[in-house]
Amino acid sequence: MPDPLFLVVGLGNPGDRYAGTRHNVGFDVVDAFARRLAPPGGAPPRVERLDCRALTARGRLGEVPVLLAKPQTYMNLSGESVKGLLVRHEVPLERLLVVVDDTALPLGRLRLRSSGSSGGQKGLQSVIDCLRTDAFPRLRLGIAGEHLRPGDEKADYVLSRFSKAERAVVQGAVETACDAVACVLTAGLETAMNTFNRPPDVSPAG
Repeated sequence: MPDPLFLVVGLGNPGDRYAGTRHNVGFDVVDAFARRLAPPGGAPPRVERLDCRALTARGRLGEVPVLLAKPQTYMNLSGESVKGLLVRHEVPLERLLVVVDDTALPLGRLRLRSSGSSGGQKGLQSVIDCLRTDAFPRLRLGIAGEHLRPGDEKADYVLSRFSKAERAVVQGAVETACDAVACVLTAGLETAMNTFNRPPDVSPAG
């Protein structure tokens, strides 16, 4: 019997205006992970098929069938798209992985969890609200640079872009996040948590 489908959703905002912003690292992870699903000698899937108001792509990681998705609803309504995909493709919650940015984590830090609150991340809160549960896996990627201070206005901060030094760290973190996604899909969430819930080795110089 084939393995059931695994749904990996990166949260972000659609359009060129938001490309490359801190809030869109979820999209960045999905795009990078798609490149790892290229068949031998073939091209990677393109995350461009519209399904339940999300850009999607299908592929396989070994024997695991994967559906990648980038909701196009804007961040605060992401849950509507995620719920639609889960229902349409009959994906159980334990085979959902939501990838989001997190201002509470240092730049480049990863944190996998099986459940929990949104921590103020509005896209994640939308998913929780629409699914009426917080019991689903999520991967947070830290976007907080050294210049973010307690009390700073985060609504503007998350829509800002990374400095050159920060971008170098984030690019490495996105690839590590892809490693974490692959580990969740092939070895399970607990193994991935034990492996990737640790500080990164590199921090930006400025």
